[in-house]
Order: sequence, then structure tokens, then C-alpha cells
Amino acid sequence: MLIALHQLAAALYLAAGVSGGMALASPGARARRASLVLLGVGALLHLSSFAFLHRAQPTPALTDLPAAASLMACLAMLAYLAFARRARWDALVVWVAPVGFLGAFVGALRLPHAVGADLFGSGSWPHAHVLLASAGLALLGVAGVAGLAFLRESSQLKHKRRVGARLPSLETLDRVNVVALAVGFPLLTLGVLTGMLWLEGSHGSPWSGSAHEIWTTFAWGIYGVLVLARFAARQSARNAALSAVGGFAFLLFAVIGVGIVA
Repeated sequence: MLIALHQLAAALYLAAGVSGGMALASPGARARRASLVLLGVGALLHLSSFAFLHRAQPTPALTDLPAAASLMACLAMLAYLAFARRARWDALVVWVAPVGFLGAFVGALRLPHAVGADLFGSGSWPHAHVLLASAGLALLGVAGVAGLAFLRESSQLKHKRRVGARLPSLETLDRVNVVALAVGFPLLTLGVLTGMLWLEGSHGSPWSGSAHEIWTTFAWGIYGVLVLARFAARQSARNAALSAVGGFAFLLFAVIGVGIVA
């Protein structure tokens, strides 16, 4: 059931992306509503799949990379839907849906062969670490998407090109960036702290010096500087958008990319 739900969620995310692309070319609201409904149903099925995580054979750990990436993508879809209810974000589903598709597809492809949970330790700290860090990454990813959309729309306005009426305003995108960053960075910080507590309980030290820890801590420090620049130094909206895009790209490499290339 774990794999079947991931496959179904991936299919719905893909359909949502196609419907979102049709919505950009259609003046009607039906395709836009359909894309959000498809994405919402896919996110609910994706989330429900984790209830079957411990029934899979071999049992994958939530701390395993495919499971963690799948969870992060699922939480990103839920965060996007929460923002879409308050802002005019339906036009961005064509950008967001591929992220959910990749997360669910990787989960469906790799989870049956995931490493058993016994290699990652047991207890509540590992799961708290993954849940908090994944939630933080998901919200910072939303901030990155908002920043990317801000830069695109700002460029269109600068060159006096026609901006689609269904796109969120620059003010809306900047506000979403602020909220996602204000919530996402504390969650990421809690994820780092619970990861240290996990290491302390399993290895007797909060620091092992692995490449993943070094790069993640470095990325967290960079985000700390970006948060200060945004909220204390009154960074401009355009610079904040650039920071959100670049910061998340580096964070994604530090958390996931380093483990792949190492």
C-alpha cells in the first residue's frame, strides 16, 4: 500500500501540473480549480502513505533519504496549498506540482529497497529530527518558489512585458516569502538541534564531523545571516527573493546533494 499510494500521488501531481499548464493558457477558472483539487488529493494520499511506512518489507526508516525526500515534498505541497487559500497562487501550481511528483516518484521507486530502520537508531529523536527538518525545508522551499516567481514577474514588469492577470502580485509573493522564512527557519533550527540530541543519545556526542553535518551546519549559518538581513537590516524585496532562491538551492545541496555525491 505504501508504494501504491506513492504511485497514485505521483500520478495526481503530474495531472495537476498538466492541468496547471492548461490553466495558464485558458481564461476560465475550471482548469485552475481542477489543478488545485488534483494537487490536494495527491497530497492527502501522499501523506496517508506514511501510515503504512512500518508495514513495508524491508521496513524503511523515516531517516532514510528516499523517505525523507518524499516527506519533504509532501509537506511542501501541503504548505503550498495552505498559502494558495489566502493568496492567488493557483497559477504557480505548474511550478510546484513537479516537486511533489519527483518526491512521490522517488519514494515509489526506492522505498522498497530502502535500508532497514535498525541502522539509523530508534527512539523519538530521529523521527523528530526528520519531521522538523523536513517541515523547515518544505517551507523554505516555498519561500524559494515565491522568490523565483517574484524575480520572473519583476523582470517582466521591468521590460514592460504583459504579466498574466492570474499571477500573484509582487506584494503577495514578498509576503509569502516573509511568512515562509519566518516559520521555516525556526523549524529548520529545531531540526538541527534534535539531530544533535539524536547523535548525543546514540553516539555520546552531539557532533560526529560527517560531511552531511558540516555542510548542513554551514547552510544553516548562511540562512541565519539571510534571516537577519531580511528582518533586521530591512533587505529589499528583490534582494530577499534572490536570497530565498540561492539559499534554498544551497540548503538542498547541503542536505541531499552532499549525500549523493559523497
